[in-house]
Amino acid sequence: MVVLITGVGREGQVGESVARAFAAHGARLALVDRTAAQAERQAAALRAEGHEAHGFGCDLADVEQVDAMIAQVHAIVGDVDALVCAAGGFAPTGPLDETAVEDIERQLGINLKTAVLATRAALPMLRRTRGSIVYFGSAAVLPGATGGGMLAYAMAKSGVLALMRAVAEDERAHGVRANAVAPTSIRTAANVAAMGDRADYVSREEVAASVLWLCSDAARAVTGQVLRLG
Repeated sequence: MVVLITGVGREGQVGESVARAFAAHGARLALVDRTAAQAERQAAALRAEGHEAHGFGCDLADVEQVDAMIAQVHAIVGDVDALVCAAGGFAPTGPLDETAVEDIERQLGINLKTAVLATRAALPMLRRTRGSIVYFGSAAVLPGATGGGMLAYAMAKSGVLALMRAVAEDERAHGVRANAVAPTSIRTAANVAAMGDRADYVSREEVAASVLWLCSDAARAVTGQVLRLG
């Protein structure tokens, strides 16, 4: 199984745990982050443990860079069986009249545009392998949530879930599945630094296990679904 994972560069973040979960199950990994050095550092750590992993640097909000990165991935590891769009980020932005347009554009860029461009570029490979895609939504945009205090983030993650549902429907005929996880706060290094150690977190390992399952043969009949975590 060949898996392409975006957003794996920083230690202590969820992308790192997702990569380790797939590696433990024998997957060959293409790891992507904004700089090649960050992605290669994670890939090298996995190779040192006997796994196959390759690092790729890419600004996932730049269409030309994404297309070039996908071509590189294909040349090195071949067609991918799964795409995990873990790249993204959170920032509180307050109500609309207190939110800068630049902050909205940034949240849409790092959370939604990155997923759109990665999916668009990887689809030809995923159609050939009848593969799967997993997106990262958020419990903050599920029914019953308000998105208060995080307007730009809520807009972006709502868009990610809309993207997932559209891709799931459009790609059904090609055998490509698309699903999403929607965690509450994940215990990452960044979240602990911002919110403290005693908040109610979902562990990175729990998130990784859910992503792994969605890409497995056990979930072959599952598409267009959102798994709330936490």
